[in-house]
Amino acid sequence: MRPSGSPSPFYFRHVSDESEDKKEKPLDPFDPEVIARSNRAILVGLQRPDDTEEEAQLLLDELHELVGNVGVEIRGSIIAKLREENPRTLVGSGKLEEIAQLARDKECGLIIFDDELTPAQQRNWEKDAKLRAIDRQEIILDIFITRAKTREAVLQVELAALQQMLPRLKRLWSHLDRQRGGGTMQRDAGETQLEMDQRKIRDKIAKVRRDLAEVVAQRATQRKQRKRVPLPTFSIVGYTNAGKSSLLNKLTGSEVLAANKLFATLDPTTRRLALPSGRALLLTDTVGFVRRLPHRLVEAFKATLEEAVQADFLVHVIDLGSPERDKHAETTLQVLTEIGAGDRPVITVLNKADLCDEVERAQALAAYPDAKLVSTMTGEGLPALLQRLEECAASRDEHMTLLIPHDQYAMLSKLHAGATIIHSKALAEGTRVEAFIPTRMQEACRVWAVRE
Repeated sequence: MRPSGSPSPFYFRHVSDESEDKKEKPLDPFDPEVIARSNRAILVGLQRPDDTEEEAQLLLDELHELVGNVGVEIRGSIIAKLREENPRTLVGSGKLEEIAQLARDKECGLIIFDDELTPAQQRNWEKDAKLRAIDRQEIILDIFITRAKTREAVLQVELAALQQMLPRLKRLWSHLDRQRGGGTMQRDAGETQLEMDQRKIRDKIAKVRRDLAEVVAQRATQRKQRKRVPLPTFSIVGYTNAGKSSLLNKLTGSEVLAANKLFATLDPTTRRLALPSGRALLLTDTVGFVRRLPHRLVEAFKATLEEAVQADFLVHVIDLGSPERDKHAETTLQVLTEIGAGDRPVITVLNKADLCDEVERAQALAAYPDAKLVSTMTGEGLPALLQRLEECAASRDEHMTLLIPHDQYAMLSKLHAGATIIHSKALAEGTRVEAFIPTRMQEACRVWAVRE
């Protein structure tokens, strides 16, 4: 599902910025061969002075996985070593020609950078190399566009797409002026159309912000309603594809989409989990994090990520077997800090234990000594995790036995709505209730507490 009225960022690669040489025949963006080449790509990773070759390669591998989610054929990759950034094209002229030649040899029309490109750098690349140039941010945005399902997610993605598009409109119109043959009147007409499109997009951004504000308000209302049932709340967080949705499904018996692909889940899903003791809690799955997540997407998804901010506890899921395990964990904690959830109590879960040997397990537990080692595939470690959830939930409530008089129907109703009832029995003198009482209700209940 794509945001209505907003083309995919890949629309940009189908529009040709032509050479200033008016004798050169413009490329037809609808020509089948042009479209075919635009869906064949060369990936470009960057190694800065402070980066090791291994780090640069791992980031390039992640870009490879990201691009694999948008249906683009990857025909080659290259790592460019940067002593300093070229403000015009990010890389130097020699490296630009090397990359362009590789793309021509592989019959590719698309270059995808692991680093962010400015609109000017994209225009310069396409002018100098006659190739489309996009970056990691556009890839991630395109994935988000295809994954969004709920109204909130669709609006959030649409906002990010419009913000991405606005500074790049000039790129879409410049080739039309040249096709008209230049001339003052034509150029002015082109500028007028550009201004009209910019105004339309700004108006659309304003409308989307208003619509999103309404959705956020609705979510806040829903959250308040949940708070009336004062169950402890846990949000599952972690790097994308770490197994968060699989964990929610395994613990609660849900059927949330759990696919082996990046950003399979964009919308928060909350389920009630009954623990072995009878105590209950609310467990929420959230969007996965990724390194170099576009800032505009962090902002756009703030409402979704507020589920993590508002939670009593965070369940941080880490892919035990990932070679980038520690970097992924660091990224997750960094984003949590950015959104104001850095002070939440954290339960660390090392997932996919079934894919690792004993040495790998021991090394991981040495790095994360308080973590729970689990496998959502085999069920290994889940009882120990449930016990940990039990301990956290118990820290917010108290086990009490109460004798509620028959005339205190309102209090009995509050108990059934806000506490976890273990046992209830009607007696001549009132209703005897054994329950886990949340903190906010304990003081009101003590007057009816039974001393045993």
